[in-house]
Amino acid sequence: MPRQARPVPARGFTLIEVMITVAIIAILAAVAVPQYTSYVTRSRLADASTGLATMRAQMERYYQDNRTYADSGTFVSPCNNATTSARTFGSFLIGCTKATDKEFVLEAVGSGPVSGFKYTINQQDVRATTAVPSGWGSTCTSKWIMKKGESC
Repeated sequence: MPRQARPVPARGFTLIEVMITVAIIAILAAVAVPQYTSYVTRSRLADASTGLATMRAQMERYYQDNRTYADSGTFVSPCNNATTSARTFGSFLIGCTKATDKEFVLEAVGSGPVSGFKYTINQQDVRATTAVPSGWGSTCTSKWIMKKGESC
């Protein structure tokens, strides 16, 4: 009896196996990409809090020396100083919207990937979110909104 050749097993993937793999990858990407985008935006919002804290510290140092937040004689307030009055921290421009003898308001305005965000802080450390992009929630007069859907 002659010996029969054994059939060679098929190698590679079937079309169905490839389509299932592509579908799984698409589902994972549909979940991961929005989460990653939200994470990157939140990380850039830290620039606003850092910038506002830095400017607030400069204003408080100036007040300790001069007992006013406004210009005092030849001493120029950080709000009116050409090098510190409008500073960029990452994607945020930090500046003063008000500086009088006893009070100040600092504002951080987002640009580029964080455009639409606006935060403020004053001499009493009252933090406010005055603008957020649509879909992020609403504004808040008592804290900074730093996460999507966060409430006041």
